[in-house]
Amino acid sequence: MYTIGQISEMFHLPISTLRYYDKEGLFPDIERQSGIRQFSEKEVEALRVIECLKGSGLEIKDIKQFMVWVREGSATYAQRKQLFEDRRAAVEEEMRQLEKTLAMIRFKCWYYETALRDGNEDGISAMLPDHLPPEIQGLYDLGHS
Repeated sequence: MYTIGQISEMFHLPISTLRYYDKEGLFPDIERQSGIRQFSEKEVEALRVIECLKGSGLEIKDIKQFMVWVREGSATYAQRKQLFEDRRAAVEEEMRQLEKTLAMIRFKCWYYETALRDGNEDGISAMLPDHLPPEIQGLYDLGHS
């Protein structure tokens, strides 16, 4: 069993967030001793899933629905599976967008390193848009797609 303070440290979450999650019903079976929350491995695992779903962009109201489905048992497997498939697609799209952003940042790092070395942007301008070094061309192309 863990105290709310231990869980707060473990997950790097404010205690107020954990209290909010409890108030919202995300830990329906949490035990209390003298009114103090006692987090079991069940709540720790639930919190891992909550943080995963939250990190994927899901709102608390939708996470609450997921937790209701969990309590309803095997009849909701299809809904839970669909939720995770939807989250996977959303995260994969976000990753594609982040890869594009990272490519542009890497290109611009190279761009300004080269401009600093050369003292101007003339050489780079002459290479744009499709005569860049191969590894840089890939970054440019992805960043500008």
